[in-house]
Amino acid sequence: MEVVLPVPVLVVEDEEIIQFRLRKILNDLGYANDVLLFAKNVKEAFEILEQQPISLALIDLGLPDGHGTEIIEKIRATESNTMILVISAWSTQESLIGAIKAGATGYVLKERDDAEVLLSIRSILRGGAPIDPFIAREILKQIAQTEIEQQTEAAGSSADQNILTFREKEILNLVAQGLSNRE
Repeated sequence: MEVVLPVPVLVVEDEEIIQFRLRKILNDLGYANDVLLFAKNVKEAFEILEQQPISLALIDLGLPDGHGTEIIEKIRATESNTMILVISAWSTQESLIGAIKAGATGYVLKERDDAEVLLSIRSILRGGAPIDPFIAREILKQIAQTEIEQQTEAAGSSADQNILTFREKEILNLVAQGLSNRE
């Protein structure tokens, strides 16, 4: 049975060496070069998005003329089913949460090897929402610190200030341990 890959694919990345790397990973997944659309900045990405709908987008956050979340928001405003994977060097909680709030489906760090990036793309194609284990671990540390600070504050604070539910924390913890979505 042949797998039908969603096309076209938009890759937004300003570094040529990373563009080349992502092209190779997508080729290894079975994508032909003629369905891969590359943009080096927000302006080029917007031009591509105005010409056609995108099925899969790989987006860097730090771009020369803006932020990748602008592109994510533009895609979400027009195409709710587009799968969006952030591939970025930024590993802060703010960058992850900003990208997810904008509509990203997953988040992986550029520093990961090709096999890990490929697995993240595969996970998204299968309906998953991969989050880099390093970032998940950092978020868990910050949540734990926030909870300690909240407990030391006056008991008058309400429960709705909790950042994540128990189940969300549990899932984040499993991701931080490196487990796949299915596990």
